[in-house]
Amino acid sequence: MMQAQLAQQAPAGSAAPLLEVRDVSVVFGGIIALNGVSFDMQKGHILGLIGPNGAGKTTLFNCLSRLYQPSKGDILLEGASILKRPAHKISEIGIGRTFQNVALFPNLSVLDNVRVGTHARTNSDIISDSLKLPWVRKGEAAINKRVHEILGYLDLHDVAHTIVAGLPFGTQKRVELARALAAQPKILLLDEPAGGLNHEEVYILGDLIRRIRDDHGVTVLLVEHHMGLVMSIADHVVALNFGRKLAEGTPVQVQNDPDVIKAYLGSKDS
Repeated sequence: MMQAQLAQQAPAGSAAPLLEVRDVSVVFGGIIALNGVSFDMQKGHILGLIGPNGAGKTTLFNCLSRLYQPSKGDILLEGASILKRPAHKISEIGIGRTFQNVALFPNLSVLDNVRVGTHARTNSDIISDSLKLPWVRKGEAAINKRVHEILGYLDLHDVAHTIVAGLPFGTQKRVELARALAAQPKILLLDEPAGGLNHEEVYILGDLIRRIRDDHGVTVLLVEHHMGLVMSIADHVVALNFGRKLAEGTPVQVQNDPDVIKAYLGSKDS
């Protein structure tokens, strides 16, 4: 029932895809990490990317965020290839991500970590900043406003001035999510966001991901081992195994696919 309701809420997929993964392969020293993977991602959807350890999920994520260069194939955002863009420029075109193991600046405050995320949306330079030109001051005011809005949205105001290293892991994950949202992404890549969370926290996370999609108009690509989370919030699911696409479809279709059951979810008799 929940999946049916979510499918009704999701935007129609008749428009051109926001993201296109086209026949992407990655080879490391003769080892094939990805082998001709293709799928489309519609604007406004939550897409779940699943598969056993070693299936190629993180490799694909690293291609999308430009940490890896595919050996073959292409990745298109709004019809344009992203593969000539370096990793430090990827947020400028609207791709943001979190990491399985949080990648924050541990000795900075929550506020400063989130401010880092706004860097891709600023046009100032060192000379303009040092002169405190009027347009720079106006831009800083807009950034501060956005940062505080995000802190409030993710219930982080109370720890805004706390050094990140001293915070619980679950809170650090929210800080990383806040930093990603600060860049105003079109696509948000979430790498194992439920890792280390208890059952209640996972339920809250699922609700939060849906709210982020709805409130901020962000398309979400989710890599996650927690099948309950993926199947309850995803509009579309892609399953990988040994670097190949194993199945694709709605959560119900993928959940009941015999190959997925065998490779990932275990046999129905187990």
